[in-house]
Amino acid sequence: MGAMEPLPSSVLPAGVRSRILPGINGLDIHILEAGFEKKGQPAVLLLHGFPELAFSWRNQLPALAAAGYHAIAPDQRGYGRTTGWSADFDADLSSFRFLMLLREAIGVLYALGHRTAEAVVGHDFGAGAASFHALVRPDIFKRMVLMSAPFGGPPVVPFDTDGKPAAPKPADVHAALAALPRPRKHYQWYQSTREANDNQWHAKQGVQDFLRAYYHHKSADWKANKPYELKGWIAEELAKMPTYYIMDLADGMAETVAKEMPSAAEIAANTWLTEADLKVYSGEYQRNGFQGGLNWYRVRTTGLVEREYAAFTGRTIDQPSTFISGASDWGNYQSPGALARMQKSACTNMKEIHLVPGAGHWVQQEQAEEVNRLLLKFLKST
Repeated sequence: MGAMEPLPSSVLPAGVRSRILPGINGLDIHILEAGFEKKGQPAVLLLHGFPELAFSWRNQLPALAAAGYHAIAPDQRGYGRTTGWSADFDADLSSFRFLMLLREAIGVLYALGHRTAEAVVGHDFGAGAASFHALVRPDIFKRMVLMSAPFGGPPVVPFDTDGKPAAPKPADVHAALAALPRPRKHYQWYQSTREANDNQWHAKQGVQDFLRAYYHHKSADWKANKPYELKGWIAEELAKMPTYYIMDLADGMAETVAKEMPSAAEIAANTWLTEADLKVYSGEYQRNGFQGGLNWYRVRTTGLVEREYAAFTGRTIDQPSTFISGASDWGNYQSPGALARMQKSACTNMKEIHLVPGAGHWVQQEQAEEVNRLLLKFLKST
């Protein structure tokens, strides 16, 4: 890979600039930022999820800058214009573990002259990273905002087990899903397979239409997104979720979302993700493929993240925190019990939970103004 150029300013809102920060933990990290003109503005770090980019925060960056913050959104390891990671399925996965992502988050802040961030804000997989960062370095990340993925706490390490019978092995939920009358599979384990990258990168419908259907299917525009609390991590309950989470066994992700492709009229009516916006995403994914992002699933499904996280067992997030998500987002419930645990035990200072009407999984894009209002209110009031 040669040196990567920043994004052209023509695709960015006024006041947002794109540049590359070289040499951070072995990566050259591409960031979008706003509010950089005045030195000494407090930092807010914004972490995207899958299949997304720093560009997913395009509507938040100017609002945060206008409120007096230096707003910083990196393309995370595996994504966009950040280079130095390997897209080879067989490359070392351990570079994608949360401790490396934390090192990169710190590296970005430090490179820009910030020892702390007023808040770390994470969406989707970025929320998983943000909760780890807040848990492990409360001295750096003074507040936490999670979107679409609640933090249920670090893994429980077995306690007082000496001389007691071993706990029974949990049932194989994947075998149970495959054995349902309508055979299914869990998307995170599908996304961890060798063929997942090729399926999406070389989708029959092309990357632009693949992403259009994927974003549509998980948004409030797809009217069947009516999420609710599931009773547990069991096949019969998980199978109540839409196919972008619990896929039909025979389908890849490209085939799954193709069935829900919006009409030309629906696409033309979409104001939160215009064709021009979508081209920014599809351009990056056409160049890179999806493997970088898919490696985030693989560190989870192989247990790498859990083993690392378990070192922080029993620890809570004590900084002021808030949760902002779409009312139509199944992400709030895909890990049964996590939302309740976040409020009761994992976070001791969780201020408010906001489920925003008219938004599905892409809350900060679907309802940008309301998200900006809630974000700034939280930052100013804590």
